[in-house]
Amino acid sequence: MARGTRGRDKRRDKQRGRERDRDVVVAQVGGGTASLVPDPDRPQAWALLLDEAPQSHVDLADPTHLGFEYQRRLGHVVDLLAPPGRPVQVVHLGGGALTLARYVAATRPRSTQQVIEVDEALIRLVREHLPLERGWRIRVRGGDAREGLERLPEGWADLVIADVFSGARTPAHLTSVEFLHAVRRVLRPAGWYAANIADGAPLHHLRAQIATAGVVFPERCVLADPAVLRGRRFGNSVLLAAEGALPVVELTRRTAGDSHPGRVEAGPSLEAFTGGATPVTDATARASPAPPEGTFD
Repeated sequence: MARGTRGRDKRRDKQRGRERDRDVVVAQVGGGTASLVPDPDRPQAWALLLDEAPQSHVDLADPTHLGFEYQRRLGHVVDLLAPPGRPVQVVHLGGGALTLARYVAATRPRSTQQVIEVDEALIRLVREHLPLERGWRIRVRGGDAREGLERLPEGWADLVIADVFSGARTPAHLTSVEFLHAVRRVLRPAGWYAANIADGAPLHHLRAQIATAGVVFPERCVLADPAVLRGRRFGNSVLLAAEGALPVVELTRRTAGDSHPGRVEAGPSLEAFTGGATPVTDATARASPAPPEGTFD
């Protein structure tokens, strides 16, 4: 064995040892106690938890890997937003560990992205321990999601992703018709709005959010685990809305092929599921429901 090869092998073994011995990183941030927990199955992957509630999963070696079900659903949305590889402009309301921003940057090089995250201490933690690659056009701004959205230019974005949670609940002011009008202003005519919505039986919040989106966007669909849609467990659904037609058939195919297969509701079946729910306004808005005790055990 050549000396150079032995040296490289020793360095590789040391790196592998460091990866196996990674420690949990814990810090106090604006939203509570943040923990970065190493993934034992992926040497450079981490899960972000806030007060023990899972928020994000990031693989620094493979930013196209999406570890959570709802993130894979959002990944399908990103993939179908435009032809493969075409750069897009995306607004992320809520940053977390910047998982979806990394995915867009990796799958659609030269894309321009704006992330608005109210928890600036969380941003610093993620930047320090889960750094972004140089050359990615991702700008992270601190501040309230709705206020930040209202400062963006009209018609700037191809996609707005809302994934905002405070104490495992989406704040009330990000659930209303008025909020969605602000989203619509920032979107291009062919742009899409995607939201991560957490709810459980009897699914009043999810149904109301579908009805609320219908006031602003004529086309909507929901991607979720069938058990969530039946109210059998608390979980995440992805609401997708747009001015024009959505690729429901392809979304259905991809969602059904996930490692944890999901279902897509659209058209008459979505209207039946919504069941005459009342749209939410700023005057009636409430935060999304808290997860039941034991949801994340």
